[in-house]
Amino acid sequence: MKITYIHHSSFLVEMEQAALLFDYFEGKVPEIEADKPLIVFASHRHSDHFSAETFRLAEKHPKIWYVLSDDIWKQRVPKPWLERTCFVGPKMELSLMENVGLPVVIRTLTSTDEGVAFLIEAEGKRIFHAGDLNNWVWEGEPEEENRRMSQRFHREMNSISGVHIDVAFMLLDPRQENDFYLGMDDFMRMVGADTVFPMHFWGDFAVTERFKQLPCAAGYKDKIIPIHSCGESFEI
Repeated sequence: MKITYIHHSSFLVEMEQAALLFDYFEGKVPEIEADKPLIVFASHRHSDHFSAETFRLAEKHPKIWYVLSDDIWKQRVPKPWLERTCFVGPKMELSLMENVGLPVVIRTLTSTDEGVAFLIEAEGKRIFHAGDLNNWVWEGEPEEENRRMSQRFHREMNSISGVHIDVAFMLLDPRQENDFYLGMDDFMRMVGADTVFPMHFWGDFAVTERFKQLPCAAGYKDKIIPIHSCGESFEI
């Protein structure tokens, strides 16, 4: 499995039989074999997770398929590609066998912001992309509001606790200041994954090493993969 960090929360996962593109809105997408199915995921409508630019990929990839959160307006999808688009809401399960001819199963979680997170089974692997599902605790916000946010996030983590995940894409957001690591730490303690790529770090590539130095990360820090630049690729 080859994983390329494109930008912000966007990754390309190249598997043996299919390629998965997550939350693309800008940046360079690596060349993908034209005859390989390409499944494009968008977790929600925010402009840093979805752009109509994704539909330009269809010009090069005849075996493309789109899986979009249902908060994205159907009018954003060009008519020729509506029949190749699935809209998904929270707490859904979808098989793409009839669409792409491969046993790709998608389960969605409820985001603590907008849209969904994705848990995907394909080619014997489980891949988790959090979208904007995070423990959004903010300094200066009322304590009760932050407590409710954490409860909502923990409820989603409990829903997949015990599920083995091979690769996860999870948030480290430096805008949260001292609380930038909460969602990642909760995920690793409550769910975990063999390999985890940070995302949503707004160009602050040093945030991963800051996180790995925290005492809470001591037991799992070797599973967290630092990213140093857009376009960087990893073989898993």
